[in-house]
Amino acid sequence: MNLETERLVLRPFVAADAVVQHQLWIERDLRVPPYRRISPDGHPTVAELEARIAADELGSFLAVVERASGEMIGYCGLNKSYSVPEGEPELGFEFRRSSWGQGFATEASGALIDWARASGRHRLWATVRDWNTASFRVLEKLGFARTGRVDPDELHGDSVYLALEL
Repeated sequence: MNLETERLVLRPFVAADAVVQHQLWIERDLRVPPYRRISPDGHPTVAELEARIAADELGSFLAVVERASGEMIGYCGLNKSYSVPEGEPELGFEFRRSSWGQGFATEASGALIDWARASGRHRLWATVRDWNTASFRVLEKLGFARTGRVDPDELHGDSVYLALEL
């Protein structure tokens, strides 16, 4: 699947995207659980991320490429989640810090929402750590609303569930 917006192209990952994937792992907030950050011994490596891309292990996420530069700046996708109702995907996104504050997450996510609506989906979910105010702002701009469900996590921040009725 390829999606295009005025400033972005969303496309399947290619091996070269592993370098940006690795950068995203490095840039993650220290409150993110350790299994989603670079380990003290340097894993995952760029080579390990290339192998994940080759094995198609990144779910339904798409690389987000800025048209103007041709560079991958993050990823976005609708992924199956075991913590939400079957058949109702969860929206996820992550962008390089250098691209924050420019509306890319909102633009890429909006394209996926439009695609989901056109494909007959009725509801999308998002799960955000309670400290991630930037992601909350993006989701609220897109029309997501808090559901009242919260999975407590004193160590890494509670997971707050949001939903968007399509």
